[in-house]
Amino acid sequence: MASGSAIISSDAIALRFAQLKLEGRRAFVPYVTAGHPDPARSVELLQGLERAGADVVEVGVPFSDPLADGAVIQASSQRALDLGVRFDQVLEIIASAGLTVPVVLFSYLNPLLRGGDDALRRAADAGAHGVLVTDLPLGADAERESWFARGPLAFIRLVAPTTPATRMAEIARTGSGFVYLISRLGVTGERNDLPPDLAATAARLRTATSLPVCIGFGISRPEQARAVAQLADGVVVGSAIVRAANESVDAALRLATLLRRAIDDA
Repeated sequence: MASGSAIISSDAIALRFAQLKLEGRRAFVPYVTAGHPDPARSVELLQGLERAGADVVEVGVPFSDPLADGAVIQASSQRALDLGVRFDQVLEIIASAGLTVPVVLFSYLNPLLRGGDDALRRAADAGAHGVLVTDLPLGADAERESWFARGPLAFIRLVAPTTPATRMAEIARTGSGFVYLISRLGVTGERNDLPPDLAATAARLRTATSLPVCIGFGISRPEQARAVAQLADGVVVGSAIVRAANESVDAALRLATLLRRAIDDA
């Protein structure tokens, strides 16, 4: 990496998970869409999530064609776009929030490319520590994968439940920070139950990598978060928090507090 500040940025996630491991705790990883419900309340929500006990925060970059997302996050992304939130405004929101916990940019590839060759550097300067790209599977674009891997942000890789163990290992080797295990196929969104094979899938991924494992997609209620915390190093909750934020920031933070308690009770 090019500079000391880059090392500090990308290592923040690893350090957070190392500390959690020492404490015998699991990470609470909420997702929010930058600029939703509006830029000012987006900053308020981010700061409130840290106070509510978030260990890492995923900040979604609004995109016009979010194919991996369900209706709730799609609507939040469109609302942010309608308010003029683009990549540069996302960085302003992160900088304004001034979080002390690690921040992961959750994005499709196109907004990052439109951010320019220095997009990752500027994101790190704004206070981001990692980047997760939803539409860049292993081997799809070696040049771009190298750009992310060499950059100042931890490169979080996604693993699907249908991924064989050998490919899980290949994916994890190209990433850092943690591995994001998608709990089920399909798009993001709240679900009534967890997949019956989730424990087996998580165990298979653990044999393939030494990186921390976070599980997301479809986790919306405290009892689900508690169950997932028994399988993973971190629990990602997105749509339920975004939906609650449609009501108010306070409603989203009340849910976040319940999720935090449930994870700690696992």
